[in-house]
Amino acid sequence: MPARFEELSWCETPMGAISLRRRTDPLLEVDVYEVKLNDEFLMSSLFTVAEVELARLGLAALPTGEVDVLDVVDVVVGGLGLGYTAHTALEDPRVRSLVVVEALDEVIRWHENELLPDTAGLASDPRVRLVHGDFFAMTSGPGLDPLLPGRAFHAVLVDIDHTPRHLLHPSHAAFYTPAGLHQLTRHLQPAGVFALWSDEPPEADFREVLGQVFANDDAHVVTFPNPFTGENSANTVYVAT
Repeated sequence: MPARFEELSWCETPMGAISLRRRTDPLLEVDVYEVKLNDEFLMSSLFTVAEVELARLGLAALPTGEVDVLDVVDVVVGGLGLGYTAHTALEDPRVRSLVVVEALDEVIRWHENELLPDTAGLASDPRVRLVHGDFFAMTSGPGLDPLLPGRAFHAVLVDIDHTPRHLLHPSHAAFYTPAGLHQLTRHLQPAGVFALWSDEPPEADFREVLGQVFANDDAHVVTFPNPFTGENSANTVYVAT
């Protein structure tokens, strides 16, 4: 019988100590995989509905009309985490290639070593490249694919910070401004999609920023049951084209 609690990985990073833990939840009787950065919980395998919807809603916003329909799609995911957004994107038969940019090399190794059963096989999928890099620096530099500078993608799906205002690092703030998002559009195909996960309800000021850069934008409230509160919780997925 496996232990009820196990620390699968721990290391110091420039952002602090990151750890991956597995525990058996006594209430739900399931294994839960959790990520902590220092003493802060970043993500849990119990709450992945919005991470999944980030991929689904983002890719659903791509052109589908008879004239503009896309047979193949190239995607970037900013932030690997537990891998649910990237794993879901691969379920779309149009996805030809997926570049996942992750700032912490240790997180990439979790997937290469298949420590996460729900997203096992992600790192070995021939369509996927896991890139160790700073997503935000790459958007303002030569591009999101180190092997092909200047490459443009059909969709960029981002799940890194808690919200556009609650950041993991102050250096990320410039990305969530009109100038920062204009830099991002250089890496999008015409009619390309930018989608962003947020832990909080839609923010009017960020919608205003999106409206200064993109032709269309929306904020989808994604609800999911919370077994600990007995009520629904919610995240937001912003989608801009």
